[in-house]
Amino acid sequence: VQLQASGGGMVQEGGSLTLSCAASGSMHSLPTVAWYRQAPGKQREFVAAIRWSFGSPSYSDSVRGRFTISRDNAKNTVYLQMNRLRPEDTAVYYCAATQRQIIYSQYSSEAEYDKWGQGTQVTVSS
Repeated sequence: VQLQASGGGMVQEGGSLTLSCAASGSMHSLPTVAWYRQAPGKQREFVAAIRWSFGSPSYSDSVRGRFTISRDNAKNTVYLQMNRLRPEDTAVYYCAATQRQIIYSQYSSEAEYDKWGQGTQVTVSS
């Protein structure tokens, strides 16, 4: 299964964007899907994650309340709705997935994810 991220672009501070992560096959083989981001000169960081079947999503403190992760089983797609964007949200955003069953406390661990899509650039201007 391959992952394809899309939806990035340029937006002004306070604006919104929706990213999509589409799988080439069924996402049921990938129990947990996450979004990460990497800003220039910084390490890649966790943004949000969601299980395919049940359970609450997980968010980093920096995006909680502004971003929403969701899934569409029929379309094998996971979305990241980003509202009230800030210049510090500027980064390349990656979707990632794991074939393993992981628990909630592992959602933010980059080492748990073994499939990665290409990045999509998000730029927020002030």
